[in-house]
Amino acid sequence: MPPVDRTDPAELREPYPGAPLRRADLAAHPMTQFHLWFEEAREAGLAEPNAMVLASAEPDGMPRARTVLMKGYDRRGLRFFTNYTSRKGVALAADPRASVVFPWHPVRRQVLVAGRVERLGDAENDRYFASRPRGSRLGAWASERQSQPVADRDELDRLYRGFEEVWQGDAEIPRPAYWGGFRLVPGEVEFWQGGADRMHDRFRYLRGADDTWDIARLAP
Repeated sequence: MPPVDRTDPAELREPYPGAPLRRADLAAHPMTQFHLWFEEAREAGLAEPNAMVLASAEPDGMPRARTVLMKGYDRRGLRFFTNYTSRKGVALAADPRASVVFPWHPVRRQVLVAGRVERLGDAENDRYFASRPRGSRLGAWASERQSQPVADRDELDRLYRGFEEVWQGDAEIPRPAYWGGFRLVPGEVEFWQGGADRMHDRFRYLRGADDTWDIARLAP
């Protein structure tokens, strides 16, 4: 057996210095506040600040989470893309409720967004797919059976090479019908900022009528 790792995770503690987050610091709309924090995370040099952990419920009720990349946002919500026949695609089709968290630990912040998802239209899916690097577009075809077992890496590489032969050179690569995007429409957004002595600052936005939002401070 390999040697036992005697590192005690309970002893791993990071201080959270810095000024507290005040109610007066917050924008009236959560997506405006998200934009401000996202830009600060990006300017701080965080690796892939658009990486978010997406949680959904399987058809049998089991929760499941995975990291995906946010590919756009506006006042309506957050956009991400996937294979609609993948495990998460099937789960979201069966139960369109989901939540995501952006773990921006280096800047002692995180953002949680919960709500419902809706599929994006063909025009928006086509536009984004066409903007992807060529290799990524081929990869979408090679991973048609996303989330399903494959024999080995060689099988995936053979599939990829096969599609390289189909669309050679500068040939246009169409979007697979099974591939597209979702928008997470927020009903609740929470902004968390780490504080000294674990006295963190948490503010929750709850959606009201006509895109109005109620903001409340939560106990850490």
